[in-house]
Amino acid sequence: MRRLILLSLASLLLAAAPASTFAQGQPPHSWLFGSWTGGIFPPPPGLSATACFSQPTVIFTRDLVLRATVTEQELSQRVVETARASTAGVEFRFAVTGSGAVPRVFGGGAGRVGFGCESPDVLNVQRRGENEIAFPGCADFPYPLVRCHSR
Repeated sequence: MRRLILLSLASLLLAAAPASTFAQGQPPHSWLFGSWTGGIFPPPPGLSATACFSQPTVIFTRDLVLRATVTEQELSQRVVETARASTAGVEFRFAVTGSGAVPRVFGGGAGRVGFGCESPDVLNVQRRGENEIAFPGCADFPYPLVRCHSR
């Protein structure tokens, strides 16, 4: 019985993520890798690549999620503890440091920085299109984010 439940859970996880993700050995959030803008304010239409990459709002990597805040010059980084694919996108759970403080990328003071969601250590990313995402229920990001493109 226990094995049947585990197999059912595994098949649900496989069904929730694109097959190419598992075939290539990529994490379930690999489609998010890169720079995104918007979220805090509506993304401006016709944004150039240079303008987008000069001030990204959020950057996703394999192990980190970096975010900009309105009040700080440095990006805040959160270490990804787990990333789980869902039918709507991805759920991130972030590692909590001993003090609960979140380090800044280029130094500076550390503070507990989340995304304005119910928990500062959980982020749900909703996929709205090929190059558009949203953070539902996160007060710091009331607008959608768009991917920064190199052209």
